[in-house]
Amino acid sequence: QVQLVESGGGLVQAGGSLRLSCVASGNMFSINALCWYRQSPGRQRELVGVINRSGITRYTDSVKGRFTISRDSAKNTVYLNMNSLKPEDTAVYYCNVYPPGNNWGQGTQVTVSS
Repeated sequence: QVQLVESGGGLVQAGGSLRLSCVASGNMFSINALCWYRQSPGRQRELVGVINRSGITRYTDSVKGRFTISRDSAKNTVYLNMNSLKPEDTAVYYCNVYPPGNNWGQGTQVTVSS
């Protein structure tokens, strides 16, 4: 089993940047890919992006060119680097293995003010 803990959220003005972190622990060998999701009030949880074991990434269209997923394998950490933030990026951001199971963490709140 894998445990994932997100951090790094906060309040930022539109156009600003944030970096979220996801620290993984447990059975690391079972992880083929990790992903970031987000959920804003009244909306379904949305896939933001995925990074696989080879470091290949893919993103949902709304964040392409603004968000990047990176990793530090030595620290068992995956990052979500968010630039040019928009108010519509406001959400709770979660990391999970991909495809995601039912075990979701508490997430980290990102609020972008206009």
